[in-house]
Amino acid sequence: MSTATQTPRTGAPAAEAPEPQVLRPDRKRTRLGYNIIALVTAAVMAFPVYWLIVSALRPNHEIRSYDQTLWPSSLTFDNFARAVKQDNFATAIQSSLIVSITAVVGGMIIATLAALAIGRFRFFGRRALLMVLILVQMLPPTAMLIPIYAQLNAMGGLDEYWGLIVVYLVSTLPFAVVMIRGFVVNIPVELEESAMVDGCTRMGAFRRVIFPLLAPGLAAASIFALVNAWNEYLFAYILINDNSKYTLNVWLMTFTTERGTDYGALMAASTMIALPVVIFFMIIQSKMAAGLTSGAVKG
Repeated sequence: MSTATQTPRTGAPAAEAPEPQVLRPDRKRTRLGYNIIALVTAAVMAFPVYWLIVSALRPNHEIRSYDQTLWPSSLTFDNFARAVKQDNFATAIQSSLIVSITAVVGGMIIATLAALAIGRFRFFGRRALLMVLILVQMLPPTAMLIPIYAQLNAMGGLDEYWGLIVVYLVSTLPFAVVMIRGFVVNIPVELEESAMVDGCTRMGAFRRVIFPLLAPGLAAASIFALVNAWNEYLFAYILINDNSKYTLNVWLMTFTTERGTDYGALMAASTMIALPVVIFFMIIQSKMAAGLTSGAVKG
Protein backbone atom coordinates (compact mmCIF):
# COMPACT_ATOMS: atom_id res chain seq x y z
CA MET A 1 0.00 0.00 0.00
CA SER A 2 1.45 3.38 -1.01
CA THR A 3 2.07 5.90 1.75
CA ALA A 4 2.21 8.95 -0.58
CA THR A 5 -0.46 11.55 0.16
CA GLN A 6 -2.66 13.01 -2.59
CA THR A 7 -3.86 16.53 -3.12
CA PRO A 8 -7.62 16.95 -2.43
CA ARG A 9 -8.52 18.36 -5.88
CA THR A 10 -6.29 16.68 -8.44
CA GLY A 11 -5.43 13.46 -6.68
CA ALA A 12 -1.79 13.87 -7.65
CA PRO A 13 0.78 12.82 -5.07
CA ALA A 14 1.95 15.77 -2.99
CA ALA A 15 5.64 16.65 -2.99
CA GLU A 16 7.43 15.35 0.06
CA ALA A 17 8.95 17.95 2.38
CA PRO A 18 12.73 18.15 2.05
CA GLU A 19 14.67 16.67 4.88
CA PRO A 20 16.58 19.19 7.02
CA GLN A 21 20.22 19.37 6.16
CA VAL A 22 22.45 18.05 8.89
CA LEU A 23 25.92 19.51 9.11
CA ARG A 24 28.79 17.11 9.45
CA PRO A 25 30.85 17.35 12.66
CA ASP A 26 33.87 18.77 10.81
CA ARG A 27 31.72 21.52 9.26
CA LYS A 28 30.24 22.33 12.66
CA ARG A 29 33.72 22.74 14.11
CA THR A 30 34.76 24.92 11.17
CA ARG A 31 31.71 27.17 11.57
CA LEU A 32 32.31 27.39 15.33
CA GLY A 33 35.92 28.40 14.70
CA TYR A 34 34.86 31.11 12.27
CA ASN A 35 32.31 32.42 14.77
CA ILE A 36 34.92 32.58 17.52
CA ILE A 37 37.36 34.42 15.23
CA ALA A 38 34.60 36.87 14.24
CA LEU A 39 33.66 37.55 17.88
CA VAL A 40 37.29 38.10 18.90
CA THR A 41 37.84 40.44 15.94
CA ALA A 42 34.67 42.39 16.76
CA ALA A 43 35.72 42.69 20.41
CA VAL A 44 39.20 43.97 19.46
CA MET A 45 37.71 46.55 17.08
CA ALA A 46 35.02 47.65 19.54
CA PHE A 47 37.28 47.97 22.60
CA PRO A 48 38.83 51.37 21.63
CA VAL A 49 35.32 52.79 21.16
CA TYR A 50 34.26 51.35 24.51
CA TRP A 51 37.34 52.78 26.22
CA LEU A 52 36.72 56.19 24.64
CA ILE A 53 33.16 56.35 26.00
CA VAL A 54 34.09 54.98 29.42
CA SER A 55 36.98 57.43 29.75
CA ALA A 56 34.64 60.29 28.86
CA LEU A 57 32.42 59.28 31.80
CA ARG A 58 35.29 58.49 34.19
CA PRO A 59 36.38 61.01 36.87
CA ASN A 60 39.61 62.81 36.02
CA HIS A 61 41.57 61.41 38.97
CA GLU A 62 40.77 57.86 37.84
CA ILE A 63 41.95 58.59 34.30
CA ARG A 64 45.37 59.62 35.65
CA SER A 65 45.56 56.68 38.02
CA TYR A 66 47.88 53.75 37.27
CA ASP A 67 45.25 51.27 38.50
CA GLN A 68 42.84 51.25 35.57
CA THR A 69 39.63 49.24 35.59
CA LEU A 70 37.26 48.29 32.80
CA TRP A 71 34.43 50.15 34.51
CA PRO A 72 34.79 53.38 36.53
CA SER A 73 33.92 53.51 40.21
CA SER A 74 31.55 56.41 39.50
CA LEU A 75 30.15 58.14 36.45
CA THR A 76 30.43 61.87 35.84
CA PHE A 77 29.47 64.34 33.13
CA ASP A 78 31.98 66.99 34.23
CA ASN A 79 34.22 66.06 31.30
CA PHE A 80 31.46 66.93 28.84
CA ALA A 81 30.81 70.22 30.63
CA ARG A 82 34.48 71.22 30.37
CA ALA A 83 34.58 70.21 26.70
CA VAL A 84 31.57 72.36 25.83
CA LYS A 85 33.06 75.34 27.69
CA GLN A 86 36.37 75.04 25.84
CA ASP A 87 37.32 78.06 23.74
CA ASN A 88 36.18 78.11 20.08
CA PHE A 89 33.84 75.12 20.49
CA ALA A 90 30.97 76.84 18.66
CA THR A 91 33.21 78.19 15.89
CA ALA A 92 34.73 74.72 15.39
CA ILE A 93 31.26 73.25 14.89
CA GLN A 94 30.46 76.03 12.44
CA SER A 95 33.68 75.48 10.49
CA SER A 96 33.14 71.72 10.24
CA LEU A 97 29.55 72.19 9.04
CA ILE A 98 30.48 74.79 6.43
CA VAL A 99 33.38 72.80 5.04
CA SER A 100 31.70 69.39 5.11
CA ILE A 101 28.29 70.36 3.69
CA THR A 102 29.74 72.56 0.95
CA ALA A 103 32.27 69.91 -0.08
CA VAL A 104 29.61 67.18 -0.18
CA VAL A 105 27.01 69.17 -2.14
CA GLY A 106 29.54 70.56 -4.61
CA GLY A 107 31.23 67.20 -5.04
CA MET A 108 27.95 65.38 -5.74
CA ILE A 109 26.90 67.93 -8.37
CA ILE A 110 30.20 67.72 -10.24
CA ALA A 111 30.43 63.93 -9.83
CA THR A 112 26.89 63.44 -11.20
CA LEU A 113 27.59 65.54 -14.28
CA ALA A 114 30.89 63.75 -14.89
CA ALA A 115 29.32 60.31 -14.39
CA LEU A 116 26.51 61.14 -16.83
CA ALA A 117 29.03 62.29 -19.44
CA ILE A 118 31.19 59.17 -19.04
CA GLY A 119 28.27 56.75 -18.85
CA ARG A 120 26.03 58.18 -21.58
CA PHE A 121 28.34 59.64 -24.23
CA ARG A 122 31.06 58.00 -26.30
CA PHE A 123 34.12 60.18 -26.74
CA PHE A 124 37.83 59.72 -27.28
CA GLY A 125 39.74 58.96 -24.09
CA ARG A 126 36.71 57.86 -22.05
CA ARG A 127 38.32 54.64 -20.80
CA ALA A 128 41.61 56.40 -20.18
CA LEU A 129 39.76 58.97 -18.06
CA LEU A 130 38.25 56.20 -15.95
CA MET A 131 41.68 54.65 -15.43
CA VAL A 132 43.09 58.01 -14.37
CA LEU A 133 40.29 58.44 -11.83
CA ILE A 134 41.01 55.04 -10.33
CA LEU A 135 44.77 55.66 -10.23
CA VAL A 136 44.31 59.06 -8.58
CA GLN A 137 42.17 57.43 -5.90
CA MET A 138 45.11 55.12 -5.07
CA LEU A 139 47.50 57.99 -4.32
CA PRO A 140 48.04 58.59 -0.59
CA PRO A 141 47.02 62.09 0.58
CA THR A 142 50.42 62.75 2.15
CA ALA A 143 52.06 62.43 -1.28
CA MET A 144 50.07 65.43 -2.52
CA LEU A 145 50.30 67.56 0.62
CA ILE A 146 53.29 69.73 -0.39
CA PRO A 147 52.07 70.46 -3.97
CA ILE A 148 48.58 71.30 -2.67
CA TYR A 149 50.02 73.59 0.01
CA ALA A 150 52.23 75.41 -2.52
CA GLN A 151 49.33 75.81 -4.97
CA LEU A 152 46.92 77.16 -2.36
CA ASN A 153 49.61 79.46 -0.98
CA ALA A 154 50.09 80.95 -4.45
CA MET A 155 46.32 81.37 -4.86
CA GLY A 156 45.75 82.85 -1.39
CA GLY A 157 43.77 79.85 -0.19
CA LEU A 158 45.54 79.28 3.14
CA ASP A 159 43.45 80.04 6.23
CA GLU A 160 40.37 80.18 3.99
CA TYR A 161 37.37 77.89 3.99
CA TRP A 162 37.31 77.63 0.22
CA GLY A 163 40.85 76.22 0.08
CA LEU A 164 39.95 73.35 2.40
CA ILE A 165 36.62 72.82 0.63
CA VAL A 166 38.35 72.46 -2.74
CA VAL A 167 40.75 69.87 -1.31
CA TYR A 168 37.93 67.78 0.19
CA LEU A 169 35.78 68.13 -2.92
CA VAL A 170 38.53 67.00 -5.29
CA SER A 171 39.61 64.13 -3.02
CA THR A 172 36.12 62.56 -3.13
CA LEU A 173 35.45 63.10 -6.85
CA PRO A 174 37.17 59.97 -8.25
CA PHE A 175 35.29 57.57 -5.96
CA ALA A 176 31.97 59.38 -6.45
CA VAL A 177 32.30 59.51 -10.24
CA VAL A 178 33.11 55.81 -10.53
CA MET A 179 30.27 54.82 -8.20
CA ILE A 180 27.59 57.04 -9.80
CA ARG A 181 28.71 55.96 -13.27
CA GLY A 182 27.86 52.38 -12.29
CA PHE A 183 24.26 53.49 -11.74
CA VAL A 184 24.14 55.52 -14.95
CA VAL A 185 25.15 52.60 -17.19
CA ASN A 186 22.51 50.41 -15.52
CA ILE A 187 19.69 52.82 -16.43
CA PRO A 188 18.30 51.98 -19.90
CA VAL A 189 18.65 54.81 -22.40
CA GLU A 190 15.11 54.01 -23.60
CA LEU A 191 13.66 55.42 -20.39
CA GLU A 192 15.22 58.80 -21.05
CA GLU A 193 14.27 58.71 -24.73
CA SER A 194 10.66 57.81 -23.89
CA ALA A 195 10.42 60.77 -21.54
CA MET A 196 11.77 63.09 -24.25
CA VAL A 197 9.29 61.68 -26.77
CA ASP A 198 6.50 62.48 -24.29
CA GLY A 199 7.56 66.11 -24.28
CA CYS A 200 10.27 66.36 -21.61
CA THR A 201 13.43 68.27 -22.29
CA ARG A 202 16.75 66.56 -21.60
CA MET A 203 16.94 68.31 -18.24
CA GLY A 204 13.32 67.40 -17.52
CA ALA A 205 14.00 63.75 -18.36
CA PHE A 206 16.98 63.79 -16.04
CA ARG A 207 14.98 65.34 -13.19
CA ARG A 208 11.91 63.11 -13.59
CA VAL A 209 13.46 59.80 -14.68
CA ILE A 210 17.22 59.59 -14.19
CA PHE A 211 17.66 61.39 -10.88
CA PRO A 212 15.26 59.18 -8.84
CA LEU A 213 17.10 56.09 -10.09
CA LEU A 214 20.46 57.64 -9.16
CA ALA A 215 19.33 58.48 -5.62
CA PRO A 216 20.78 55.33 -3.92
CA GLY A 217 24.16 55.88 -5.57
CA LEU A 218 24.15 59.57 -4.65
CA ALA A 219 23.31 58.66 -1.06
CA ALA A 220 26.20 56.19 -0.79
CA ALA A 221 28.68 58.58 -2.41
CA SER A 222 27.45 61.45 -0.21
CA ILE A 223 28.03 59.42 2.94
CA PHE A 224 31.57 58.61 1.86
CA ALA A 225 32.25 62.28 1.12
CA LEU A 226 30.71 63.43 4.41
CA VAL A 227 32.70 60.99 6.55
CA ASN A 228 35.88 61.90 4.66
CA ALA A 229 35.38 65.64 5.21
CA TRP A 230 34.10 65.40 8.79
CA ASN A 231 36.89 63.14 10.08
CA GLU A 232 39.84 64.55 8.11
CA TYR A 233 42.65 66.03 10.19
CA LEU A 234 45.91 66.38 8.23
CA PHE A 235 44.88 68.92 5.59
CA ALA A 236 42.77 70.90 8.05
CA TYR A 237 45.75 71.13 10.39
CA ILE A 238 48.18 72.22 7.65
CA LEU A 239 45.95 74.57 5.65
CA ILE A 240 44.11 76.32 8.51
CA ASN A 241 46.15 78.21 11.12
CA ASP A 242 43.47 80.61 12.34
CA ASN A 243 42.06 79.44 15.69
CA SER A 244 38.64 80.83 14.84
CA LYS A 245 38.47 78.64 11.71
CA TYR A 246 39.64 75.34 13.20
CA THR A 247 37.52 72.32 12.35
CA LEU A 248 36.47 70.02 15.18
CA ASN A 249 39.30 67.53 14.71
CA VAL A 250 41.94 70.26 14.84
CA TRP A 251 40.14 71.95 17.73
CA LEU A 252 40.87 68.85 19.85
CA MET A 253 44.50 70.03 20.07
CA THR A 254 43.42 72.83 22.40
CA PHE A 255 43.00 70.31 25.22
CA THR A 256 46.79 69.88 25.31
CA THR A 257 48.55 72.84 26.90
CA GLU A 258 51.85 73.54 28.66
CA ARG A 259 50.31 72.28 31.90
CA GLY A 260 49.42 68.92 30.36
CA THR A 261 46.48 67.25 28.65
CA ASP A 262 42.94 67.22 29.97
CA TYR A 263 42.24 63.62 28.96
CA GLY A 264 38.73 63.52 30.38
CA ALA A 265 37.54 66.54 28.40
CA LEU A 266 39.46 65.31 25.35
CA MET A 267 37.67 61.95 25.45
CA ALA A 268 34.33 63.66 25.98
CA ALA A 269 34.89 66.00 23.04
CA SER A 270 35.99 63.09 20.83
CA THR A 271 32.82 61.21 21.76
CA MET A 272 30.62 64.18 20.89
CA ILE A 273 32.38 64.62 17.55
CA ALA A 274 32.03 60.96 16.58
CA LEU A 275 28.46 60.50 17.80
CA PRO A 276 26.61 62.39 15.00
CA VAL A 277 28.39 60.47 12.24
CA VAL A 278 27.81 57.12 13.99
CA ILE A 279 24.09 57.80 14.47
CA PHE A 280 23.70 59.00 10.89
CA PHE A 281 25.48 55.94 9.56
CA MET A 282 23.34 53.57 11.64
CA ILE A 283 20.18 55.18 10.28
CA ILE A 284 21.10 54.90 6.61
CA GLN A 285 23.43 51.89 6.61
CA SER A 286 20.92 49.71 4.70
CA LYS A 287 20.56 52.34 1.97
CA MET A 288 24.31 52.75 1.80
CA ALA A 289 24.82 48.99 1.40
CA ALA A 290 22.22 48.90 -1.38
CA GLY A 291 23.90 51.79 -3.12
CA LEU A 292 27.36 50.21 -2.92
CA THR A 293 26.17 46.90 -4.40
CA SER A 294 23.64 48.13 -6.96
CA GLY A 295 26.10 50.31 -8.81
CA ALA A 296 28.65 47.51 -9.11
CA VAL A 297 26.56 45.15 -11.24
CA LYS A 298 27.51 46.46 -14.65
CA GLY A 299 30.15 48.72 -16.02
